[in-house]
Amino acid sequence: MNLKEVARLIENFLPEPAVFMEVCGTHTVNIFRFGLRSLFSEKLTLISGPGCPVCVTPVEEIDFLIALSREPGVVLATFGDMLRVPGTSGSLKEARAEGAEIRIIYSPLDAIELAQKNPDKKIVFAAVGFETTAPATAVAVLEAYKRGLENLFFAVSHRTMPAALEALLSSGKVQLDGLLLPGHVATITGANYFRFVAEKHGLPAVVTGFEAHQIMKGLYLLARQVAEKRAQVEIAYREVVTWEGNVMGQQLMRKVFSPCDARWRGLGLLPGSGLKLGEKYASFDARKAFPLELPPPEEPFGCRCGDILCGRASPPDCPLFVKVCSPENPKGPCMVSSEGTCAAWFAYGMG
Repeated sequence: MNLKEVARLIENFLPEPAVFMEVCGTHTVNIFRFGLRSLFSEKLTLISGPGCPVCVTPVEEIDFLIALSREPGVVLATFGDMLRVPGTSGSLKEARAEGAEIRIIYSPLDAIELAQKNPDKKIVFAAVGFETTAPATAVAVLEAYKRGLENLFFAVSHRTMPAALEALLSSGKVQLDGLLLPGHVATITGANYFRFVAEKHGLPAVVTGFEAHQIMKGLYLLARQVAEKRAQVEIAYREVVTWEGNVMGQQLMRKVFSPCDARWRGLGLLPGSGLKLGEKYASFDARKAFPLELPPPEEPFGCRCGDILCGRASPPDCPLFVKVCSPENPKGPCMVSSEGTCAAWFAYGMG
């Protein structure tokens, strides 16, 4: 059965028009890349959720990284997606052009190597991501502790998904008929992590992978639940996802981090939705080591990234989209990140 036939089967299941949200940014990009949206009529609408870690990181945390990169003797280590995210005034890319020492790395353990090779510098790793990447940061923290590194710090901006989904589903501002859940996160957390979506909110939910056939299988299972008037969490990605998840990864997170309140772009301050270094590892906390005073943060004027991340708007609803905001001149993080909804619409949705 080809993808078009699966799409027809999905729509035939639906008794009336439905709205499914893909939570993960990688799902958003691949839905566009594989042309899956074009397979459906108006009977099924796909909207994006708060699953891009770079996008949900608020302006004040970007401002902190920019200011930190300009501190004497500091080397900021970051993943490439963070480089062009706009802060209140400028970006890390602009700070680097002005002389800040910023290194692009590909693993948290690269920060360990940087710290050992540059004992006269203060290395700060910008740790951004959800439950998927938090265990790798935890490993780096434990390694830094083991080696007694005193010139390595972590600016932790890790966030956890349940509070964001709870806030979204409880807001009453977006009406959904099902959730396509992030396979990468569930690999670590297990699918049980998301049971509240069905049990509390009565919403069908399916964990799935990222290839075209896997995404379509997830949508098929959602549509079948809608047709059968069921609300359950199902796994359509059994190659890597179990109900319990990666127990070792979960243990690493609990060992190194403690829950904390965190601000999300578009959702505001969500209690217990962030991670901070536990007391034993507090000496590695960049925010404690560098208590910088910053002016109040300002969102890019006119940018609707927050609404787009919550499914309250799509990129064409933003007055900046294409007219002012583009990958070459991004005004908001949704146009910067490789998982950003605006970047996906620009690359695949305008043709």
